[in-house]
Amino acid sequence: MAHKNFRKEGFVKDEGSDLYQVEFRKGNIGEGADLIVERQKEDGEYENLQAEIRRHNDRIFICWSEPFNGRVIFDE
Repeated sequence: MAHKNFRKEGFVKDEGSDLYQVEFRKGNIGEGADLIVERQKEDGEYENLQAEIRRHNDRIFICWSEPFNGRVIFDE
C-alpha cells in the first residue's frame, strides 16, 4: 500500500458547503475506489476517518469539517 501525506495548510474552504477540501489528481492516487483517509493525532499516530470523497474529472477531493494533517492510503 502506498500513501500520500497532506498538510492542513493544503485545505481550501468549499464555497458550496461548510466543508474544507484537499485536492489530489487521480493519476497520483489512482481511481479512488480503495482510499483510506487517516488523520494524524497530536502524538504522531494516525486514526482512520470516514471522510467524504468527491470526484470531478481527473480530480479527487477529500472533504472534512476542518483542516487537518493526514495521509491518503491507496493501492498502487
